Formats: sequence, C-alpha cells, structure tokens
Amino acid sequence: MSDIITFKADHALSEAMAGIPNRSEFIRSAVLAALENACPLCRGTGVLTPQQRRHWALFSEHHTIEQCHDCQAVHLVCSGEKNHPIRPELHQDKP
Repeated sequence: MSDIITFKADHALSEAMAGIPNRSEFIRSAVLAALENACPLCRGTGVLTPQQRRHWALFSEHHTIEQCHDCQAVHLVCSGEKNHPIRPELHQDKP
C-alpha cells in the first residue's frame, strides 16, 4: 500500500523540475537520500523531545562529542574508547 504525499513548490522549483521525466521517482530518491543523512536521534528536526533529552542526558554521561583530528568530522566518542587509535577505515574516502 502506498500513501500519496503532496507538497507546495515555488515557481522556480516547479520550472527546474519541468524536464524531469519521472518526477515522483526523483522526489522519492531525494527524500530517501535526505533521510539517510539526517540525525538518527532527532531525525533531522534539530530538536529533541523531552523524552529524547532524558535519554541523551544518560547517554552523554559516558560519551563526548569531539572533532576528529584527521578529518575534522564531529563525532561521538565513548568514554571507554578514548585511548583507542583512530580506525583507518573511517577515513577511506578522504582524498
């Protein structure tokens, strides 16, 4: 079963999409790609619910947010893993 979802598009976006042969598939792919890159905790909203805040408070007692010295990506680090070396496979796509 599929749901039909509609959205408003301004004139410029509508014109830009005019030449796309299968706009539904294009939009579906774009939404899935955006969801793949969304924060898994807030799911892209940028805001935590009160329940998520409580879970985050417990989690953050043993985790920190740090910047990778190699690639500068911000990431979570478990307090028990702070002395472990950087895993090279995390930087395979680095030029």
